Amino acid sequence: MSKSVAVLGMGLMGAGMARNLLRAGLEVRVWNRDPAKSRPLADDGAVVADSAAEAVAGADVVLTMLFDADATFEVMSAALPSARAGVVWAQCATVGVDGAARLAALAAEHGAVLLDAPVLGTRKPAEDGTLTVLAAGPVSARAAVEPVFAAVGSRVVWAGERADDGQRLKLVANSWVLSVTGATAQAVALARGLGVEPQLFLDSVAGSAVDTPYAHLKGKAMITGDFTPSFGIDGAVKDSALILEALEAGGTDGRLMAALHGLFADAAEGDGSVDMAAVVRAYRT
Repeated sequence: MSKSVAVLGMGLMGAGMARNLLRAGLEVRVWNRDPAKSRPLADDGAVVADSAAEAVAGADVVLTMLFDADATFEVMSAALPSARAGVVWAQCATVGVDGAARLAALAAEHGAVLLDAPVLGTRKPAEDGTLTVLAAGPVSARAAVEPVFAAVGSRVVWAGERADDGQRLKLVANSWVLSVTGATAQAVALARGLGVEPQLFLDSVAGSAVDTPYAHLKGKAMITGDFTPSFGIDGAVKDSALILEALEAGGTDGRLMAALHGLFADAAEGDGSVDMAAVVRAYRT
């Protein structure tokens, strides 16, 4: 069983995940490129490291929650030489199929055991410890991460043993999440364009066969204009591009995702840190 966990990346998701690991009684060391994001974790009992290499030294499990494959590769290239032999690395960001392959090669180069473990959920589930972990990797390494995944999530779905099986499932799931968000934005914008109160749209579908809680969550943000980030729109731009690549590789028509990618990219211009509900701004003519 793992006792010491290094968490690299204290963004919208990583900080909440680290706090839940602490609540579960695990020893946690944290690091972030911007030290100001790591320091508050010291009040919760975490050891704040000055470098990624310092954070991973001696850890049983390394958990990374960085923005994309490039950031993860850069940080772990510097950190892994300081990790103990055979360390289990739970890579929790959405990095795509090709990104997962790059990270798997990096792990193998340094004798680490990679578990591909992207998560479903945004900031609130990360803070509440109710993420869904879409994990993949060797069966022999799963016991090491059981207490880690139990602390950060309410459910673990094992997608397979390949180094990119978690990413494949995550891209499928995110294709639905981004589609629901884009469709909700279109409905809200259409209501406004027709002179209909957008809340009436949400009230009309509530409790019906076509209802989904996510439409209400994002729809409310779109109506009020409160785009406090829960899932940054820059992440939606990144993920929709990864999904487009996967659609092409899988021989699947990508026209819907291409349109969504364009809408997210347009809405992200000027400020990519706002919540992806801000895609509603792209529907203005």
